[in-house]
Amino acid sequence: MDLRGYQHYREDALNTMTQSELLLLLYDELVKRLTQAELMLEKEQYPAFEMAVDKATAIIHYLDDTLDRQYDIGRQLARLYEYFCYELSRVKNGRNKTELARVKRMAGELRESFRAADKNTSAR
Repeated sequence: MDLRGYQHYREDALNTMTQSELLLLLYDELVKRLTQAELMLEKEQYPAFEMAVDKATAIIHYLDDTLDRQYDIGRQLARLYEYFCYELSRVKNGRNKTELARVKRMAGELRESFRAADKNTSAR
């Protein structure tokens, strides 16, 4: 099967997304990776669990790298992302289900906040 057409389609889709759509896509992927980590931890598939946590951490680092710290919200988000990374390192080292669930819940709430903000700005 020739995947070049599909790859081209994906690149075009990404290139035409708005910044808010890209942000929501990143948050969707973050929550997806944290969900995968929960499932793999439950199944005691530790290499897959660690890979999912690593990918979630990489997404958080990317989100952090794109912040504009000139504004207060950017500085606050940077602290939150730092907290997420710290907790995920603890989750990975201790295989802590409770902390993983907490970070996933917080990331999901943040995603929903950005989704609501996007809807409010789009409605104007």
